[in-house]
Amino acid sequence: MTISMAGLPAFLLYFVVGTALIAAFVAVYLRMTAHDEIALIRGGNLSAAVALGGNTVGFSLPLEQAISQASSIPDCVIWALAAMIIQFAAYGLARLLIPELSRKIEEDRLPSAVMLAVIAVVSGTLAAASMTE
Repeated sequence: MTISMAGLPAFLLYFVVGTALIAAFVAVYLRMTAHDEIALIRGGNLSAAVALGGNTVGFSLPLEQAISQASSIPDCVIWALAAMIIQFAAYGLARLLIPELSRKIEEDRLPSAVMLAVIAVVSGTLAAASMTE
């Protein structure tokens, strides 16, 4: 059996681009929220970790689909940007559905953070499923 490494450069390129897109998503998301997730997480706030983790997973699901079907790096980035917009809209919806969401996360009220994470993962799953070639 011969093992081919011919796809390694493409793998590395998409991996680096994917990592950069996740970092960009997280950076924008952290700026959108009224609370400081990183400080809260460092302080042991489980709700902040669940909320940030759920939103990151919610973006990563359609990103995976974008990478797997992309015909080029620009194509992948365009689909990833569409997924980001969906995730930011889902966050806006969560803020409407959960009054005082940021305060509840700051107070480590887990039900609100879990609901935010569920909304993010569901919207990400739907966005991934909607990406068709």
